[in-house]
Amino acid sequence: MFVIMGGTGQVGSAVADALLRDGEDVTIVTRSAQSAAPWRARGASIAVADIDDAGGLRDVFRMGRRALLLNPPADPSEDTDAVEHRTVDNILDALEGSGLEKVVAVSTYGAAPGERIGDLGTLWRMERGLAQQEIPAAVNRGAYYMSNWNGLIDAARESGALPTMLPADLTMPMVAPADVGEAAAQRLVSDVDDIGIRYVEGPRRYTAADVARVLARQLNREVRLEVIPPEDLEATFTALGFSPAAASSYAGMTRLTIDGPELPDAPWRGSTTLEQYVKSVL
Repeated sequence: MFVIMGGTGQVGSAVADALLRDGEDVTIVTRSAQSAAPWRARGASIAVADIDDAGGLRDVFRMGRRALLLNPPADPSEDTDAVEHRTVDNILDALEGSGLEKVVAVSTYGAAPGERIGDLGTLWRMERGLAQQEIPAAVNRGAYYMSNWNGLIDAARESGALPTMLPADLTMPMVAPADVGEAAAQRLVSDVDDIGIRYVEGPRRYTAADVARVLARQLNREVRLEVIPPEDLEATFTALGFSPAAASSYAGMTRLTIDGPELPDAPWRGSTTLEQYVKSVL
């Protein structure tokens, strides 16, 4: 049995889909059984658990043999770093005594120690915690999600403007969430000694200018980039409804992303191009 955290989200659902296609037994972990009802119709089991209840989550892990670990994003109206550090602690606590033979964790390019750097810091902390416990752990660091552009597509469609916090010519590794899920599914079923960090990205790397060009072709209209200066990041996030703490964390994460981690020479590459992804969203 494979236990899938975040099974109703984009990555977790891709993992569950891949496993079910191969005839594996899958349990979807969710806070709402109703939201996971379509999975029950496909033959998956449903387990209701709250990320804030480490004991309840441990009980769910005990139902399975291997598990996908996803730290859920916090509501940006809260102190996202504080909340996500707490949920990382709960996941690590729940692994103790779970009896799992292997776990696969979804992390991110650029994960590193630091304060107020959002997922880069919280997921690095999860990686370190997994390295210090006894269950064999595979870590997949995903590139910049193509889905980060989803909320901006309507703006581009309506006004022809694509706002971005990334420099227009910065080449970025990007990946479709479905490919992140496929990579995780492969490691969930691989040998127990297939552990450690692997980098996951799409078939090629892109710039924000590439995204604008792809949108222009798909929308059949001119799309121009509107680059937000780095010094305006906190104010931009605040205007979007982020708490002051969350705005600080997301701005710090964005600046480190722009500075860029050292990129791997031979990542695992998914098959979904940016063109295919945008077309599927539209």
